[in-house]
Amino acid sequence: MATSRKVASKHAKSKDTQPAQPPTRTAISESQHVTHRQENKEKKLEKQKKKALRAAYEADPDGFEQELSELHSDIDREEETMFSDRDMPSKLSRSKPKVLTYSAGKIPPVLHNTSATRKATTTAPTPSPSDDKSTDSDSQPEAQVDHTDEEDNNDIAEELSPIAQRTKRPLDVTSDDAMVLPKIKKNLDGSRQCMKASDFNDVSKEILVTAISIFRCLIVTHAPFPDNIAVETKLAQVAWHEACQIKGINVKLMPSGVKMLLTHTSQVCGELKTKMCSLTASFFGFWTSNSNNMIRQNRDLAEFLKDGAVFAFKDWESKSGIYKTELLQLGINVMWFANRHDKGVIHHKYFDPMPVEVIALVLTAIECCIDEWLQGLKEDIKFTSATYGIVYHGHLGSLQHFDDHTAPYKLLERIHTNLHDLARFHAGVDTLTSTSSSASRISDAAFKDAIREYQLEEQDDVEASES
Repeated sequence: MATSRKVASKHAKSKDTQPAQPPTRTAISESQHVTHRQENKEKKLEKQKKKALRAAYEADPDGFEQELSELHSDIDREEETMFSDRDMPSKLSRSKPKVLTYSAGKIPPVLHNTSATRKATTTAPTPSPSDDKSTDSDSQPEAQVDHTDEEDNNDIAEELSPIAQRTKRPLDVTSDDAMVLPKIKKNLDGSRQCMKASDFNDVSKEILVTAISIFRCLIVTHAPFPDNIAVETKLAQVAWHEACQIKGINVKLMPSGVKMLLTHTSQVCGELKTKMCSLTASFFGFWTSNSNNMIRQNRDLAEFLKDGAVFAFKDWESKSGIYKTELLQLGINVMWFANRHDKGVIHHKYFDPMPVEVIALVLTAIECCIDEWLQGLKEDIKFTSATYGIVYHGHLGSLQHFDDHTAPYKLLERIHTNLHDLARFHAGVDTLTSTSSSASRISDAAFKDAIREYQLEEQDDVEASES
């Protein structure tokens, strides 16, 4: 009995002194998979947010002040893996998983649906041998993640095709060779600056410069002070389309290009007002002086010229020669017909005959320059749609009213034609036409003389060889 008790006590002691078994790896595996699933869930939520943000940006890009940095791809930093289909985990190392990249060898087919254009790769943690069951149970969610990655990589491949590299919004053209893409410069902090003409390559820059030149003519001949942005946008589209036809390449106009064109609406009006300031002051006799008499004289002259818009008459004192003031012709000459290469000559179809909108715009600019002298001393007044849009429409309505009253005599039509013809004469277009058509042409008689000279030379060479 005592012996059995000793054996039992010895067995109990050996059981108490036996080292504790290490915890199974099942708990560790479960925690790893919970963490992995949570990370995948967060990544999916982030991708969904960016997809929604990109969809809102593509639907209404004008509603954003600038291109969103969240939508920019990682191409600039990871060009070496930009055509990767997926990342496959390696089981070679458990402490630090390594990623093996599988290349498809060619660009995947372009999908019609648009998704996030950033590179999205999902790397699964390296599974341990004890995690086989849990890995098999999670195989279907992982397949869904791989499918999303393939869609993202397809969009990246579409964006990084040779005809549209390093940009988020490619320009669409009809042929691969003609496709061009502006390279947008970045600031030091990685953000994108406002797009300028210098950011485009040579082909795109030529189209942009031509479109700007046409748009500046369209805006002054159709709507110098447009009622809404839709009118400006329509004119920008017309200008871009005509520029593409001139250059022989069909490039799609993107929202960033529209914004660049619309900035010239205010620029062309400001340029006109700046050129008219010196012309108006010298034409009517305004003088800058601190003398009280000169200040009073300037103020009285400005008030007199504005009374009944007598500045529009050829003789403002007797109010004769309505809409025949020489200042109107001077403004048109300086602004659009300065030389043979000016916009009024190159794009003459918009100015032949001189549109009534151009006449009203120049008259409005003259009135703005006169307003700057109403206090006796010249002050700067902004020539904008908010301040002078009503004045412009007043002059435009007056011109149309004048045309209605004088329709049987076609007086306004004659004014249009004279303004255009004199402007072309000022640019020297007529002299260039006559010179190029007559003096610069070699006559057929000169060709006959050249043949006769050649025959004589051949005859002299034959006689010289025989002697």
